[in-house]
Amino acid sequence: MPTPARLHVAHALHEVFGEKGRVPDIWDRDLGEDAHLAQALLGLCLRRWGRLQAWVTPQLKDPSRGVPLGTRVTLAMGLAQLAWLPGVSDHAAVNESVDLAADRDLGFVPHKGLVNALLRRAAKDRAALAAALDALPATLDRPAAAERALRAALAPHQAPHRAPELAEAELETLWTRLQRPPRPAFRLLAGEAPEGLTPDADLPGCLRLADEAPFPRPWLEAAQGMVQDRSSQALLAYAWERPVTRILDACAAPGGKTTTLALRHPSAALTALEVHPRRVARLRQTLQQRGLEAQVIQADAAEWLETTDATFDLILLDAPCSGSGTLQKHPEWPWLAHDDLPRLTGLQRRLLAAAADRLAPGGLLIFAVCSWLPEEGEAHREWLAEARPDLRPAAVWPAALGADADGATTAFFRPHPLRWEGEGFQAFAVSRG
Repeated sequence: MPTPARLHVAHALHEVFGEKGRVPDIWDRDLGEDAHLAQALLGLCLRRWGRLQAWVTPQLKDPSRGVPLGTRVTLAMGLAQLAWLPGVSDHAAVNESVDLAADRDLGFVPHKGLVNALLRRAAKDRAALAAALDALPATLDRPAAAERALRAALAPHQAPHRAPELAEAELETLWTRLQRPPRPAFRLLAGEAPEGLTPDADLPGCLRLADEAPFPRPWLEAAQGMVQDRSSQALLAYAWERPVTRILDACAAPGGKTTTLALRHPSAALTALEVHPRRVARLRQTLQQRGLEAQVIQADAAEWLETTDATFDLILLDAPCSGSGTLQKHPEWPWLAHDDLPRLTGLQRRLLAAAADRLAPGGLLIFAVCSWLPEEGEAHREWLAEARPDLRPAAVWPAALGADADGATTAFFRPHPLRWEGEGFQAFAVSRG
């Protein structure tokens, strides 16, 4: 029987390539030390899926017949271990994959012999296998959705008459960087930071894990700190001097940004909206563990905003989006179906309009998406400027954090993807009166 780590990876790959769903956040829960192997193996399979499948095709007697998903998953896992995980023995890589092929749910039993033959042949020269896979075009791992996201990320920062070869070189550089797992960023909540966490030189309050330092799990479990992406921390590094007594976090779970808002404005009444019951429970648990108070409301944010009479001095609308800026953290993103973008952009505009109606005079509204696509950020900013002349851009972010902007501050924060270490995102801020 395959090990739990390999079973978890196989389930995750079936979710992505069979159901076109995201890898669940807790997919590797309860794996213990085996989580490291599972994370490395899943990352390799997702980031190099195209090349792994391209290597298999010419090895088949009749490629035109197609290959069942169970066989593709099994072979990809076996090949990834042989090519890029030297700590895994030949025996483990081959035999565990053959056992996985025999699993009626995750493999394809008639291809058990095929899997065994191909992997044993590949195991005879692992260095040659790795070289052959690496020699295949990297574009095989970059489907159309990823290509569009990369070009959208770079377009606002490129000169109009930039030489095509330079633009393509930047695209390749960005894609290569996104293939490396992201460095986690942390935020101190109480006490002192543990050894191994060092201050980020460019982002006050942000902590980074030093090379070879152990992941600070006990510190996180004690609610003395939290993991928070560098971009999320920059988003909440806004400068705002006006009084804030009522805050709304419109799409709050899992609670990292809610936590930061509560700590930045400890005397303000904080309302947090979330529609999904499980995420509501997680949000409440997070706030309780950190000793923070907020009114948590389970509701559809758009419907609630359109029916409430409440107004707020500060509204954070971190809207549901395509997630195109999370390619580095979510290597499955390029392989998912992306046919719901019209629905998402419609929802974003509805949320933005409703939030603007609930902004008190003198208040600040921050809209953000972890996406590079212009229709999810820049287009909404332009629409709002025409539709709501009572709202004015609010330059609340230091341009030095990475945004392309004239002057010291900016109202539209869109970091350069090659200069910014953190998720890709767009954010803009407006104030009333």
